Amino acid sequence: MAQIRIARRVLTECIAAMAFPILLLSLFVAPVSAPVVAETDRSRARWCGVETMPLKPSDQSWAQWVVLRLRSRSMWRTDLPVLVAAVLLSALSLLVAFFGFIGAAALVFSPVFWLFGIAAQVGPFTPESVGETLLAMPAGIVLGVVTMAVLTGTSFLRDLLLRTFSRSRDPDLLTKLEELRTSRASLTAAFEFERQRIERDLHDGAQQELVAVVMRLGMLEATATAAAAASDADADAGQERTERIVRLARQAQAHAERALERLRDTVRDIHPRELSDLGLIAAVRELAARSPLRVELTSTGDDAQLSSPTATAVYFTVSEALTNISKHAGVENARIDLRCAATDVHVRVHDEGVGGARIETGSGLAGLRERMRSVGGNLEIISPPEGGTLVVASAPSEPPW
Repeated sequence: MAQIRIARRVLTECIAAMAFPILLLSLFVAPVSAPVVAETDRSRARWCGVETMPLKPSDQSWAQWVVLRLRSRSMWRTDLPVLVAAVLLSALSLLVAFFGFIGAAALVFSPVFWLFGIAAQVGPFTPESVGETLLAMPAGIVLGVVTMAVLTGTSFLRDLLLRTFSRSRDPDLLTKLEELRTSRASLTAAFEFERQRIERDLHDGAQQELVAVVMRLGMLEATATAAAAASDADADAGQERTERIVRLARQAQAHAERALERLRDTVRDIHPRELSDLGLIAAVRELAARSPLRVELTSTGDDAQLSSPTATAVYFTVSEALTNISKHAGVENARIDLRCAATDVHVRVHDEGVGGARIETGSGLAGLRERMRSVGGNLEIISPPEGGTLVVASAPSEPPW
């Protein structure tokens, strides 16, 4: 494995040496070429076994990415120095590879040149006999090995400069990239969990009620047909069937009303109408009123400045917190403190239950934390055993994107 990596480093330095004229010309269009060269250098480092992360998304074209990169200050702090270093090191690799490998080849094949009457001169050395050409062969091998060692060292120096410019100028860049990738994976899992929940609610709730309505309507139709046929023959039997028709109609109406209520609950869980029409404070107040808990709500400020993504993230955080309290806390009381400002929003949901709540992968709280992070906010759980649970969420009024 080590030999393969060394061979890759030597090969990439030879390619860089051949690309030196292109790199030199790229200096004249440095703002545009710098991101491309830097991203290519990161790909080279990964191929040589160095852990580096690509900055260009796989689903984005080079032109779009370069345009976005030009708007970032890290391009001038990271990509441009990497471009300058790439040009200088490629010039060094060109000189080393050209003179080193050609000199090594001339020394190794010196006896062959001597047979054709050619004295292969390498630097100050010029063979004057067959013996000297034979002695030049091991010297050529040593020169080739030294050339490969120098190119390998140049490759390591290139890696060092790449890491130095990336970490010293943007120390949190790789961390942010890793957080974004983790957040994207968590959001995908949370959305899939939410889709399954909606499907389950529709299947077990509204769908079952609608099936019952259809069955009752079928029975109602059959009973009505039989009652119409027997009404002339038997008045008492007709009266009994009429009463059954009324009973079935009332049952069908009750099932239809429950199905409608289930559908309304499902739609409200997707995006509550109160949140769009009345704002966050009114929606949270309505949420507290519907909760089976006795909720003490304190709200201050004005929610008019809150963006829809931020208000939605905070609303569902409160909703999930109240649901967890009613299911797991073992208490019947909860407190909500909601503070809205022109620049941000803060909410605290507290109970005095059993505590011990944790944000676990795939849980509802994990999905809410990623949702808060997606709008530039944060979610924190303080839940010591037997000490109650405090859910603290905050976010800017406008997402950073």
